[in-house]
Amino acid sequence: MSRPHRIAIAGAGIISKQHGIVIDQLRDELELVAVADPELAKAEALVAERGGRAFTSLAEALAQTDPDIVVVCTPTGLHADLAIEALEAGKHVIIEKPADVTVSRTDDIIAAQERAGTVVTVISQHRFDPSTEIVLAAAERGDLGRITSGIASVDWWRGQSYYDSGDWRGTWALDGGGALMNQGVHTVDLLVALLGRPVEVFGYTALLAHERIETEDVAVGVVRFASGALGVIHGSTAVYPGLVARLQVHGDRGSAVIENDQLTYFHSTPAGMERAEAFFGSQGKDTNQAAQFADETQAGSSVAGQMSDAHLRQYRNVLAAIRGEEPLRVTLAENRQAISIITGLYESARTGQPVRLDAVAAVAR
Repeated sequence: MSRPHRIAIAGAGIISKQHGIVIDQLRDELELVAVADPELAKAEALVAERGGRAFTSLAEALAQTDPDIVVVCTPTGLHADLAIEALEAGKHVIIEKPADVTVSRTDDIIAAQERAGTVVTVISQHRFDPSTEIVLAAAERGDLGRITSGIASVDWWRGQSYYDSGDWRGTWALDGGGALMNQGVHTVDLLVALLGRPVEVFGYTALLAHERIETEDVAVGVVRFASGALGVIHGSTAVYPGLVARLQVHGDRGSAVIENDQLTYFHSTPAGMERAEAFFGSQGKDTNQAAQFADETQAGSSVAGQMSDAHLRQYRNVLAAIRGEEPLRVTLAENRQAISIITGLYESARTGQPVRLDAVAAVAR
């Protein structure tokens, strides 16, 4: 067996601990050699838990430990700078969601990846939840028919102490937005995975339940997709006491609902089978086929806002892609689409006009 890939983490905040856990779970394939953070004490704390050496900059970590993979876990507005630095050093890169705060900076990372020729992914672990995989497979087989609409809703609560805990939280420069960019991006990404390329968005945002932040704690919008399907988005950290992250996808042969990573409703009509026609349709419980997937989805359940083992599954895909054994399942181009919806919605809220998403790259805050 070849030696484990050497891996460095840039940024030692809260999310880096999850990456440390996953790296430890994959210790036969990964060796944590460095943690870099401007606050050395934070880096040292993670090193004490998971191993490696602590540094105050990624440049030092690259020079002194020569990792194969760099994981970027800093505030979002710093992602592109660090990802590009790692790519220019010839490293594979894993970026915590989202890729960066704008489409244009995401495009800068894409350009750097093309020059480097290495593997780059953005953490979108919910694509690896069993519930998501079941719905994606059904959609790809045509079992849901023509996809007509979808709803992405994140109904969470964050106390004022959450925003006060870091001066980057709720800022345009480093957080890239509020409830939608930070908390809602995963569910928006799943909407893209199922409904395809977005072409236009219209939205409103508001700051209603928090203080001392620049961005929104409530965002709502509508999205038109290239397929003709329409989507609805709701993202909030002002839903007390905090409810669910919910994805709905609807087609003319079936529908699915995922709540907190769990498949709560599923109905499909596979190709070759006749739909049961009804003038108004049916709301009966007998239409729900989700129970047939109970064993598969059990591993994907989690409490709203907490971590499941989907991070581990995404890491395994990245390692397989590096070995050339399977395709990378979450690319920068795909994450770019979710970022374009969110930044386009923000621009629409600012101007009061719909935003064509092929023009989003030109929008700057």
